[in-house]
Amino acid sequence: MGNPGWMLDETAHAGEEHLDPDYVRGYDRKAGTDPEEDLAILRRLGLNEAHTLVDFGAGTGTIALAAAPHCRRVVAVDVSPPMLRILEENIQRLGFSNVEAYGGGFLSYHHQGELADFVYSRNALHHLPDFWKVIALERLAAVLKPGGRLFLRDLTYSFEPRETEQVFAAWLASAASTSDLGWTREEYEVHIRTEYSTFSWLLEPMLHRAGFAIEEIDHSPARVYSAYLCVKRG
Repeated sequence: MGNPGWMLDETAHAGEEHLDPDYVRGYDRKAGTDPEEDLAILRRLGLNEAHTLVDFGAGTGTIALAAAPHCRRVVAVDVSPPMLRILEENIQRLGFSNVEAYGGGFLSYHHQGELADFVYSRNALHHLPDFWKVIALERLAAVLKPGGRLFLRDLTYSFEPRETEQVFAAWLASAASTSDLGWTREEYEVHIRTEYSTFSWLLEPMLHRAGFAIEEIDHSPARVYSAYLCVKRG
């Protein structure tokens, strides 16, 4: 059965660059994400070889593949076909039999099998407008067992509206000088204009309404990134 006509097309909101095979081939180098910190947090929360982890917005599999030796099952979910192709190549190259690549997103993933113990997502939820963030968070809760853990990282604004110009000026000043070195001022400006990062004080009630209790919050010093450790209320 197809999606209703009012359902958001997540692929259309994935960001044009994430659908560009040339861009995606250099994504990991550009992002420079070290999975060890987040893996250590997941392990601190109890992730072990008996557990299932679902990674939303998995990209090329940075966290999913790092977590695979510590899980019974990993499902890596992404809406970008070029990302999925590299993810599948990485799964085969590393020989993991417990990692599954799933073409979909927050709104289109259909979980099969036992409910997950952990859900992880890094810098993906901001692609959805706020209405759809709430729907997405409810769907994440539905994937988890009662007491299951959500580890959410995203571009989230932990400042007051009156501070916007000041915070953004500092953020833009910190941008890389060229795209080869990281995210540039122009890329940050495109993000601000066209993507859907929300205020932390709006996201937190969304998490609560979706069925999560927030246990830990970490706002970056720049106040444009946040990490949330949550538990699904039983």
